[in-house]
Amino acid sequence: MSLPVLTAEEQRVLGCLLEKQKTVPASYPLSLNSLRLACNQTSSRDPVVDYSERTVQDVGRSLKDKGLVRLVWAGAGSRVIKYHQTLDELLELGDDERALLTVLLLRGAQAPGELKTRTERLHPFADRTAAEACLADMADRDEPLVRELPLQRGQQDRRWVHLLGPVPVASADVSASESAADREAVLAEGAQARDAKVIASYDAVAAAYSEELLDELIHKPFEIWLLERVATLADGPVMDLGCGPGHIAAFLADQGIEVHGLDASSAIIEQARANFTDLDFQVGRFHQLLRPRTAPAWGAIVAWYAFVYLAPSELAPTLRQAAATLRPGGVFALALKLGDGIDHSDELFGVPVDLDLVLHDRDQVLAAVAEAGLVVDEWYVRSPVPTEAQFERLYVLAHRP
Repeated sequence: MSLPVLTAEEQRVLGCLLEKQKTVPASYPLSLNSLRLACNQTSSRDPVVDYSERTVQDVGRSLKDKGLVRLVWAGAGSRVIKYHQTLDELLELGDDERALLTVLLLRGAQAPGELKTRTERLHPFADRTAAEACLADMADRDEPLVRELPLQRGQQDRRWVHLLGPVPVASADVSASESAADREAVLAEGAQARDAKVIASYDAVAAAYSEELLDELIHKPFEIWLLERVATLADGPVMDLGCGPGHIAAFLADQGIEVHGLDASSAIIEQARANFTDLDFQVGRFHQLLRPRTAPAWGAIVAWYAFVYLAPSELAPTLRQAAATLRPGGVFALALKLGDGIDHSDELFGVPVDLDLVLHDRDQVLAAVAEAGLVVDEWYVRSPVPTEAQFERLYVLAHRP
């Protein structure tokens, strides 16, 4: 059997049918309008498209002629036609293969960690290794369904593509590579030089920064809700990693739990100790995080915008090292800012600084959390806070298995 050769539009339509058959079975098969809306989703799609009803109808007819879509009536006497895919039957796909192929059709070239995260609703792979093994099996078929791409500059992992038609690999890889390379530019002079700039900047603005942040949660009801949940879930002492002036630690302590703070800036730690004299704050780097003195492991670790200066390639190793101090089942709560590339600041509160804020990619962050051996339980993307720079915020709740 030779594989079908699909146009970009046919790939999108089949990918949507495969996805919705699993995620919204009660609404499947899909009507023409539902299928068009699925194709034009702005989330979980790359690229984002704006197909007309006529386009989707023409693509559906083309796929029917290829034996990849079956048209069915909505019900007895109904004139509403619905669309049902038959690709999984034709290719004899297992549930794991079907999930990977679906996401590859919808989002193009992706790394195994990204695929593991993005297929969660379709087929829960035990870990990244399981996803990689399935990809290898798909590549070893008599008629391979996928192939691995060469590693591109700025990428951590090799990416995979499906072989059911042309994928704009070159442009997609250049775009992803350049974006990743932009974010990796914070390491151009090495991690130590970057860390020195961050510490020096926060040492310089410590007092003003502390004053600015002390009441910031008042304007962030979602963060209050999420931190309250962390306090409820924590079974044991909590570490506020990159604690800043101590406002997050203090909020958690007010929930009745034991909290400690760690930050690399000695001036910031002085502010935290002055702000909350009854709490424990220590100077230290992420990689210096130890288990608590009062328990075998941390019940939860909170990293509230603590990793905003890390390059994408540093996320998984940093998370893995910190997570090793968590108890099994312990919670890891993470907040980051989303966007493209790097946002540079040479002034903060009227003081000269040299700060590069890394605006991370949501899916790269989720993949890094999974790669670190943590299980993602929930994640949220929130709109920019009106009083702050206009960057979306990503919140992740995960746990150590």
